[in-house]
Amino acid sequence: MTPAARVQAAIDILDTVLENGFHSELALKAWGHDNRYAGSKDRAAIQDHVYDALRNLRTFAAWGGSMTGRAILISALREASIEPTTIFTGQRFAPLPLTQGENIKRNRLSSKESFNLPNWLCPIWKKDLDYKAEDVALALTSRAPVFLRVNSQKTSRAQAINKLRDEGIICDAHRGVPSALVVKTGQRGIKHSKSYLEGFVELQDASSQLSVCRLHKTISGPFLDYCAGAGGKTLALANHFRECIYAHDGIPKRLRPLEARARRAGAKVMLLNGNSLKCGHYGLVFADVPCSGSGTWRRDPTGKWRLQPDELKDLITLQYSILTKAKRFLRSGGLLVYATCSVLRRENTDQIKKFLTEYPQWRVLHENQIYPSDNGDGFYFCYLQKPYISLNLDTG
Repeated sequence: MTPAARVQAAIDILDTVLENGFHSELALKAWGHDNRYAGSKDRAAIQDHVYDALRNLRTFAAWGGSMTGRAILISALREASIEPTTIFTGQRFAPLPLTQGENIKRNRLSSKESFNLPNWLCPIWKKDLDYKAEDVALALTSRAPVFLRVNSQKTSRAQAINKLRDEGIICDAHRGVPSALVVKTGQRGIKHSKSYLEGFVELQDASSQLSVCRLHKTISGPFLDYCAGAGGKTLALANHFRECIYAHDGIPKRLRPLEARARRAGAKVMLLNGNSLKCGHYGLVFADVPCSGSGTWRRDPTGKWRLQPDELKDLITLQYSILTKAKRFLRSGGLLVYATCSVLRRENTDQIKKFLTEYPQWRVLHENQIYPSDNGDGFYFCYLQKPYISLNLDTG
């Protein structure tokens, strides 16, 4: 496909996404199914166009003069220093030439347009992030770096870098996270590489890795990943502690990929349903709770457009419910880790403040709010220690 044909495909997909509730993955998959002639490089380039546009949706629409795929892509090309008239030629498979009105770039933006957030979310964003609101919103308009976690049970970080280099994937060691690699080139080949398929590395954001790396290895088990999902944290915990990790999720089908991933990584993992959990039993309970995902909107830009006010309220209620349930499974003096991939205060520090008001005998050992940057996604984690209690004394 020519560059112009890729842009036209992205326009068509964006129009579908805008009309059908921001289901970008479904729209991209449907387009690929209907256009099987498109090669992997074509599909990747088209996906990049679509996701770059969604990250900057309101800004590009404002510059282009309308919320349409065509107006948005014209603005995206200008932002990338590509003259739109070289793409919008009207030739075979190319978009039609620009009209007189489309040759005018509109520069004046409202704060909501420059933040690239839904109208309802802007006041929440400004309140929760305060002086960081604009910088964090801007950070979410660019592509996120790709990070790998080195499986130290199979290799060292230096060996992993060399092995990946031999496979055409160039990485640097992350300066702040001892388990992490920053992928510089070859990102699209990772899932097909021998290093990945044989479990030497896993795809995992560096901020997420940090929430595990900061845990003292002297913590004694058993270890429970209470909201395990597909198992990224489970595998990181298994690698960190070199122990069996018990994995649970409120929606059990999310655990399906975990057994295969654990075998590949050489990790010891045991899946538990709700009836198998033991109260007062675990030395560490890790609860990476469902959240808005606002810290990861560089990777999933449709997330911010699909999120609704009632959904955010329900998530906050669910998060606190999980936090209070998870504490029951800790033994005296155990550590509860509360984590989200959100940058919103109401999902993070506000939840901890509420918890400590209700359970003042608990103690915060460590807390970290990370904002999206070249070093990782937005992420929050807090280590809470359950109080030591005497026998037959229930303090919650």
